[in-house]
Amino acid sequence: MIKNAEIVNQPYAGEFEERIYDNESPWNSASWTWIKFTDSDYNEWIGQFRGSPREVAVSEIKSETLVLTSDYLFRLDNANGDLIEFEDQPQYQNLTAAPTGSFILSDYYNIDKIENTLNDKISISSPIEMDMIKFKKWNDRKLVFTCDEFTNWDRHLVMELDADKLTIEITDEQK
Repeated sequence: MIKNAEIVNQPYAGEFEERIYDNESPWNSASWTWIKFTDSDYNEWIGQFRGSPREVAVSEIKSETLVLTSDYLFRLDNANGDLIEFEDQPQYQNLTAAPTGSFILSDYYNIDKIENTLNDKISISSPIEMDMIKFKKWNDRKLVFTCDEFTNWDRHLVMELDADKLTIEITDEQK
């Protein structure tokens, strides 16, 4: 059972048990991401994923892990590390697992919550049009992130997404 996952540098050959996650496509980049997984018995293994590294998030509640690279969004089963599904050419820049167990993603302009599959997403509305979204941290059940107001790039904001209500509010304006 996967309990932890972190992006690491390419390991030495034979240092860990390794699994390759790839999809044959003419659009694949030459880049790879290495994720070190730790299971409930503290065993470690490496997953090699096609694309440059972006984010990884583990949801123990859903018993799933998402790996976001420049080429793919991979969805894994925490019980065995098997690939459940993937989305190719994702535009997402941020990924996190909410305290509710849900996965939250964003591109530069929008924030989505994944429902039952990678194709089943709910768009979370914002009080402003956003640009350059960057997830920062969780404060209890609220995700703190920064963004600029779209078409007003001098307005830099700190925002919070409430994981329970799926609402976004402005909490601070950066100068």
